[in-house]
Amino acid sequence: MAKPDRLQALADALAQHNVMHLKDAAALLGVSEMTVRRDIGANPERFTYLGGYIVSAEHVPNAAGYSLEHEKDHFAAAKAQASAHAARLIAENDTIFIDCGTTLAAFARLIPAHLQITAVCYSLNVAEVLRRMPNVRMILLGGVYVPSSDSFAGDESLEMLRRMGINKAFISAGGIDEARGVTCWNFHEVALKQAAMASAVESHLVADASKIGVVKAWRFAQMGDFASVITEKGAAPRKRSKA
Repeated sequence: MAKPDRLQALADALAQHNVMHLKDAAALLGVSEMTVRRDIGANPERFTYLGGYIVSAEHVPNAAGYSLEHEKDHFAAAKAQASAHAARLIAENDTIFIDCGTTLAAFARLIPAHLQITAVCYSLNVAEVLRRMPNVRMILLGGVYVPSSDSFAGDESLEMLRRMGINKAFISAGGIDEARGVTCWNFHEVALKQAAMASAVESHLVADASKIGVVKAWRFAQMGDFASVITEKGAAPRKRSKA
């Protein structure tokens, strides 16, 4: 397959699946993994390689010219890598909860386009991504708008979460510490995170590794409350503290 044909085939595959593992791309194109990496490296405006996964450059903040422009956000690539790992957990007909924050906005962009799911969120940056995805039925929780996190909070949202059946909750954090627990910056997020986790069959913590060893103002969970902790290095299974 000629290089222009390979690039178009890869673009078509990503338009359908949003994210592909390197070995899957190599098998699809009938070339070596090294050839795929060279193709990607020669076309940074179209593709980005993140921790074993290929995504469209438009889905990754500062992806094009990353080595020069990434100083604007030192952890953008790590967030995208963690999001790519987390997105592989989504299954057909899942109802998922997507927490607030820049990491989970990146995660929302990587929801596979071939899966029909329901996504529950409470932040505008996540909702802005989801509303453009025809395969996603979005439920946006309302309440009082909180500018600091671009999200909403209210008793009605908590009641709705408590009545829901959620397959997987994807939760963000400002700090992750084995002894002091999982923490966030904003007090209003605590009840929403906890309600979503209580309603979910399983909860997954998604954050870049810079959050590990950090403690913020408000604790909402212990690390054992999560089925896995997902960073740019992959998913680390945890023992869950609840039955």
